[in-house]
Amino acid sequence: MHIPTKMLNDGCVVPAIGFGTFSLQGATGVRAVDSALKNNYRWLDTAFTYENEGTVGRAIAQSSVPREEIIITSKLPGRCHEYNKAVYTIQESLYRANLDYFDFYLIHWPNPKHDKYVEAWQALIDAQKWGLIRSIGVSNFLPEHIERLGNETGILPSINQIEMHPYLNNRNLLEYNQSKGIQTQSWSPVGNRLVTELSSHPLISKMGAKYEKSITQIILRWHIQLGSIPIPSSRRSAHQLENISIFDFELTDEEMALIDSLTKPDGHVFGQEPNTYHEY
Repeated sequence: MHIPTKMLNDGCVVPAIGFGTFSLQGATGVRAVDSALKNNYRWLDTAFTYENEGTVGRAIAQSSVPREEIIITSKLPGRCHEYNKAVYTIQESLYRANLDYFDFYLIHWPNPKHDKYVEAWQALIDAQKWGLIRSIGVSNFLPEHIERLGNETGILPSINQIEMHPYLNNRNLLEYNQSKGIQTQSWSPVGNRLVTELSSHPLISKMGAKYEKSITQIILRWHIQLGSIPIPSSRRSAHQLENISIFDFELTDEEMALIDSLTKPDGHVFGQEPNTYHEY
């Protein structure tokens, strides 16, 4: 199965879809990640706060896929934004995963009230210079946070991973990222807890019948055509294959607009608004 690729602003080439590992832990998690690798996923997304970097690392170690063909992302927790804590946490993340380097490392949340995300960004910049990280980025950052990173360090993120799904299309942030050459990556791309409601939505159901695709495939294709990289997750091999089989059809402009129209002012799945949410 051919997966298209994209080149980021730092020259890194990445697949157009990734695999999320939130809630995948222990032996069950290892089996799920191993299955994803067998099903041609090559970008794995984890985080310090998911408490599964070891799970992901074990799956990579036992996989027949060479390490250099796998892209691994992890993320810095909010409680570790101070420079020294950030450096130690990056190292600890690598030890947990039994890896020599991460392909991507992101600041998980800006925690603006704590106001140390620029300090954390400097730690990521230095860790990249030391060879611990290939590419650095952010997650859940708004334009004002990214502007400050650029103004104070001169370096912009390669990606900004944000909540994005039909009930929160985050169009303004997507367009801002594009204007700065920052790749958007979508977490919770099919709405997580909202997926049951979305799975019976008549507009999307009609599109699914037209293209002989599932509701999830229609939504993931919407992400692709918007220019974002979705990171769906599933424990089941059949669903993993379904989620990645989205490159053989194309939604019309009208269909894209119809899905866009589903967005809601309060569409956050977990109520996490980046300017107020504080991640521990």
